[in-house]
Amino acid sequence: MRESPQSKKDLLQSLPPEWPVDLRPEIQQEIRSSGRKVVVLDDDPTGTQTVHSIPVLTGWNREALETELQNESPVFYILTNSRSLPLDEAQRLNREIGSNLSDAAKGTGRDYVVVSRSDSTLRGHFPGEVEALADSLGRDFDGWIINPFFLEGGRYTIDDVHYVEEGGSLTPAGQTEFARDSVFGYRSSNLREWVEEKTGGRISSKGVVSITMEDLRKGGPDRVADKLKTLNRNAQCVVNAASYRDMEVFVLGLLAAEAQGKRFLYRTAASFVQVRGGIEPRPLLSREEIGPSPSGGGLVLVGSHVPRTTSQLQAVLAVHNVTGLEVKVESILLEESKISELGRVARLVDNALHAGKDVVVYTSRKLYTAEDSKGNLLIGRRISDGLITLLRMLSEKPRYLLAKGGITASDVATKGLNVKRAMVLGQILPGVPVWRLGEECRLPGLAYIVFPGNVGNSEAVADVVKMLRYTA
Repeated sequence: MRESPQSKKDLLQSLPPEWPVDLRPEIQQEIRSSGRKVVVLDDDPTGTQTVHSIPVLTGWNREALETELQNESPVFYILTNSRSLPLDEAQRLNREIGSNLSDAAKGTGRDYVVVSRSDSTLRGHFPGEVEALADSLGRDFDGWIINPFFLEGGRYTIDDVHYVEEGGSLTPAGQTEFARDSVFGYRSSNLREWVEEKTGGRISSKGVVSITMEDLRKGGPDRVADKLKTLNRNAQCVVNAASYRDMEVFVLGLLAAEAQGKRFLYRTAASFVQVRGGIEPRPLLSREEIGPSPSGGGLVLVGSHVPRTTSQLQAVLAVHNVTGLEVKVESILLEESKISELGRVARLVDNALHAGKDVVVYTSRKLYTAEDSKGNLLIGRRISDGLITLLRMLSEKPRYLLAKGGITASDVATKGLNVKRAMVLGQILPGVPVWRLGEECRLPGLAYIVFPGNVGNSEAVADVVKMLRYTA
């Protein structure tokens, strides 16, 4: 069992050859035959990072869900932002959505499957919010599918160990910065052991079923289907994957098992959604397709504090003619100084945008922590609320808006811009989605770039800013 950093090249070359047949056409045919809509509950907005031409909802009343269930799109997203909430609130939210979705499906007669989309580095409310969702949907599940593979972000699962790509090496997830998260930290890199850890030993690693590389690359869809058909009573099943072809093999086997009556709830990262939804990959978006507004400067909001974001922040601040403005976190955590600090920064932002300069607004890099995870979540929410208050103070419309970090991006969309429905255009960089905002929001038609905290090299944000500048 490999639990130490590995050479990516050597590890991938040690695997059996991929399944030799392109399975996407067959997957798409099976999806059409089943008529099931894929509904994705996204615990932050970065989960749209592998799809295009797909709607995103920020609300979930029954009427809105009925409308989306009847639309032609094979997939739609519901932005829950549950990763920013304490567990009890995340569970309550998932129960509400599950109940509304069940009622909406009865009203439309449309069958559906549900993806609980979460972080590819294993952070999130597992198993708590998935249990709440399962209970509220009013149906029994044979198994939960745990599949954190995310090619665009360099996340692979091999021999049940989940890896994060770092500089050409694959590091077991439990040894990365993400495993030391102050709210969602963990120790285990092996997914079966991770399930045992996260369930407090209630589910033994020995009882977790694994879809192995041998199953995918030698047995193919039939072997996957056979193993999935043995699951019952909410059995836990982890999925190995190192390529999109592996995902195709798994999904075709999954669809075969579902066609024979098996029901599954999915807890996955973003790559699974593209294949399960039958969505064809598309090239990265061009500047013309994104269509930034014709005047003013671009606005970048940075709330994420992971080391990768900090290195990206340093790089974008070094770009010529970028105005960097720091928001002092210690000031916005205190009620007596919050408004004056945000007002100071807002005036500077408006001046720079009006002058056509690109502006990067970022929170000071000192990390403030509390004694427990609930307190840390509260600090994060107060910082994010401060950025939203600042955004609402602005009078200038930016040419585009980039939000860095999942919680920040969600709050910007829902609280700062009042987005109700947006369309995912595609990706500007691998794993970095771009939305076109709806007409109902504060900045209708704006290009909104949802930049995950844990994606991209150190130059990634700088590259986006330079790409979206005025052309001669």
